[in-house]
Amino acid sequence: MALHEALTVAVPELVVRIKWPNDLMAGEAKLSGILLERQGDAVVMGFGANLSHAPIVPDRLTTSVRELVGGAPEPGAFLEILAEMLAGWIATWRSAGLPPIRQRWLAHAHPVGTGVRVRSGDGYLDGLFDGLASDGSLLLRTAEGVRAVHAGDVSLL
Repeated sequence: MALHEALTVAVPELVVRIKWPNDLMAGEAKLSGILLERQGDAVVMGFGANLSHAPIVPDRLTTSVRELVGGAPEPGAFLEILAEMLAGWIATWRSAGLPPIRQRWLAHAHPVGTGVRVRSGDGYLDGLFDGLASDGSLLLRTAEGVRAVHAGDVSLL
Protein backbone atom coordinates (compact mmCIF):
# COMPACT_ATOMS: atom_id res chain seq x y z
CA MET A 1 0.00 0.00 0.00
CA ALA A 2 2.84 2.37 0.79
CA LEU A 3 4.36 2.07 -2.68
CA HIS A 4 0.97 2.45 -4.36
CA GLU A 5 0.21 5.56 -2.32
CA ALA A 6 3.67 7.04 -2.85
CA LEU A 7 3.30 6.73 -6.61
CA THR A 8 -0.20 8.20 -6.65
CA VAL A 9 0.81 11.07 -4.34
CA ALA A 10 3.94 11.86 -6.38
CA VAL A 11 2.13 11.48 -9.72
CA PRO A 12 -1.62 12.08 -9.16
CA GLU A 13 -2.56 11.38 -12.78
CA LEU A 14 -1.01 7.91 -12.62
CA VAL A 15 -3.45 4.97 -12.55
CA VAL A 16 -2.00 1.73 -11.19
CA ARG A 17 -3.43 -1.51 -9.86
CA ILE A 18 -1.92 -3.88 -7.33
CA LYS A 19 -1.18 -7.43 -8.50
CA TRP A 20 -0.73 -9.97 -5.73
CA PRO A 21 1.61 -10.32 -4.04
CA ASN A 22 4.05 -7.56 -4.83
CA ASP A 23 3.66 -5.71 -8.14
CA LEU A 24 2.08 -2.49 -9.31
CA MET A 25 0.70 -2.61 -12.82
CA ALA A 26 -0.19 0.11 -15.30
CA GLY A 27 -2.54 -1.72 -17.61
CA GLU A 28 -0.72 -4.94 -18.49
CA ALA A 29 2.77 -3.54 -17.84
CA LYS A 30 4.74 -3.85 -14.60
CA LEU A 31 5.62 -0.47 -13.14
CA SER A 32 7.10 -1.49 -9.81
CA GLY A 33 7.58 -4.31 -7.37
CA ILE A 34 8.51 -5.20 -3.83
CA LEU A 35 10.75 -7.92 -2.42
CA LEU A 36 10.52 -8.97 1.22
CA GLU A 37 12.90 -11.21 3.08
CA ARG A 38 12.74 -12.26 6.69
CA GLN A 39 15.97 -11.99 8.66
CA GLY A 40 15.37 -13.30 12.18
CA ASP A 41 12.75 -11.04 13.76
CA ALA A 42 13.12 -8.39 11.05
CA VAL A 43 11.86 -8.02 7.51
CA VAL A 44 14.13 -6.51 4.86
CA MET A 45 12.11 -4.62 2.22
CA GLY A 46 13.26 -3.78 -1.26
CA PHE A 47 11.24 -1.43 -3.46
CA GLY A 48 11.75 -1.03 -7.18
CA ALA A 49 9.84 1.70 -9.00
CA ASN A 50 10.43 2.45 -12.67
CA LEU A 51 10.41 6.22 -12.44
CA SER A 52 12.40 7.29 -15.51
CA HIS A 53 13.17 4.02 -17.27
CA ALA A 54 11.82 0.49 -17.44
CA PRO A 55 14.03 -2.57 -17.80
CA ILE A 56 13.51 -4.83 -20.77
CA VAL A 57 12.36 -8.15 -19.36
CA PRO A 58 11.74 -11.18 -21.60
CA ASP A 59 8.11 -12.35 -21.55
CA ARG A 60 6.93 -9.37 -19.46
CA LEU A 61 5.70 -5.92 -20.40
CA THR A 62 7.29 -3.15 -18.35
CA THR A 63 6.77 0.59 -18.24
CA SER A 64 7.93 3.68 -16.38
CA VAL A 65 6.26 6.74 -14.93
CA ARG A 66 8.00 8.85 -17.60
CA GLU A 67 6.56 6.66 -20.39
CA LEU A 68 3.08 6.90 -18.89
CA VAL A 69 2.80 10.59 -18.06
CA GLY A 70 5.75 12.28 -19.78
CA GLY A 71 7.74 13.07 -16.64
CA ALA A 72 8.96 11.45 -13.45
CA PRO A 73 9.47 12.53 -9.85
CA GLU A 74 13.00 13.13 -8.65
CA PRO A 75 14.16 9.92 -6.92
CA GLY A 76 15.12 11.58 -3.62
CA ALA A 77 11.77 13.35 -3.32
CA PHE A 78 9.96 10.13 -4.21
CA LEU A 79 11.92 8.23 -1.56
CA GLU A 80 10.82 10.75 1.09
CA ILE A 81 7.17 10.27 0.10
CA LEU A 82 7.59 6.49 0.15
CA ALA A 83 9.20 6.59 3.61
CA GLU A 84 6.32 8.69 4.94
CA MET A 85 3.70 6.37 3.45
CA LEU A 86 5.52 3.28 4.72
CA ALA A 87 5.69 4.69 8.25
CA GLY A 88 1.96 5.39 8.13
CA TRP A 89 1.04 1.89 6.97
CA ILE A 90 3.34 0.25 9.51
CA ALA A 91 1.61 2.30 12.22
CA THR A 92 -1.79 1.18 10.89
CA TRP A 93 -0.68 -2.46 10.90
CA ARG A 94 0.63 -2.19 14.46
CA SER A 95 -2.49 -0.46 15.79
CA ALA A 96 -5.29 -2.12 13.79
CA GLY A 97 -3.77 -5.23 12.23
CA LEU A 98 -4.28 -6.43 8.69
CA PRO A 99 -8.02 -5.70 8.11
CA PRO A 100 -7.73 -2.00 7.11
CA ILE A 101 -4.71 -2.76 4.92
CA ARG A 102 -6.53 -5.66 3.27
CA GLN A 103 -9.58 -3.46 2.63
CA ARG A 104 -7.50 -0.69 1.05
CA TRP A 105 -5.44 -3.23 -0.94
CA LEU A 106 -8.60 -4.75 -2.41
CA ALA A 107 -9.85 -1.30 -3.44
CA HIS A 108 -6.71 -0.86 -5.58
CA ALA A 109 -6.24 -4.41 -6.86
CA HIS A 110 -7.46 -5.89 -10.09
CA PRO A 111 -11.17 -6.59 -9.86
CA VAL A 112 -12.49 -9.82 -8.43
CA GLY A 113 -13.01 -12.13 -11.40
CA THR A 114 -9.76 -11.17 -13.17
CA GLY A 115 -8.12 -14.21 -14.74
CA VAL A 116 -4.77 -15.16 -13.21
CA ARG A 117 -2.17 -17.89 -13.52
CA VAL A 118 -0.18 -18.90 -10.45
CA ARG A 119 3.21 -20.56 -10.90
CA SER A 120 4.49 -22.35 -7.85
CA GLY A 121 6.74 -25.28 -7.07
CA ASP A 122 4.15 -27.77 -8.27
CA GLY A 123 3.38 -26.16 -11.66
CA TYR A 124 0.72 -23.78 -12.92
CA LEU A 125 -2.79 -23.15 -11.71
CA ASP A 126 -5.26 -20.98 -13.63
CA GLY A 127 -8.31 -19.39 -12.10
CA LEU A 128 -10.06 -16.17 -11.22
CA PHE A 129 -8.89 -13.71 -8.59
CA ASP A 130 -11.41 -13.99 -5.76
CA GLY A 131 -9.97 -11.51 -3.25
CA LEU A 132 -7.69 -11.91 -0.27
CA ALA A 133 -8.14 -14.18 2.72
CA SER A 134 -7.95 -12.65 6.19
CA ASP A 135 -4.25 -13.61 6.35
CA GLY A 136 -3.45 -11.85 3.05
CA SER A 137 -3.22 -14.99 0.92
CA LEU A 138 -4.61 -14.88 -2.62
CA LEU A 139 -8.01 -16.48 -3.09
CA LEU A 140 -8.10 -18.27 -6.44
CA ARG A 141 -11.40 -19.55 -7.81
CA THR A 142 -10.83 -22.70 -9.86
CA ALA A 143 -13.14 -25.35 -11.29
CA GLU A 144 -12.58 -27.30 -8.06
CA GLY A 145 -13.51 -24.39 -5.79
CA VAL A 146 -11.71 -21.52 -4.05
CA ARG A 147 -8.13 -22.15 -3.04
CA ALA A 148 -5.88 -20.01 -0.82
CA VAL A 149 -2.47 -19.39 -2.40
CA HIS A 150 0.27 -18.42 0.06
CA ALA A 151 3.20 -18.15 -2.36
CA GLY A 152 3.77 -18.13 -6.08
CA ASP A 153 4.37 -16.00 -9.13
CA VAL A 154 1.11 -14.57 -10.47
CA SER A 155 0.48 -13.33 -13.99
CA LEU A 156 -2.68 -11.84 -15.39
CA LEU A 157 -4.55 -13.72 -18.10
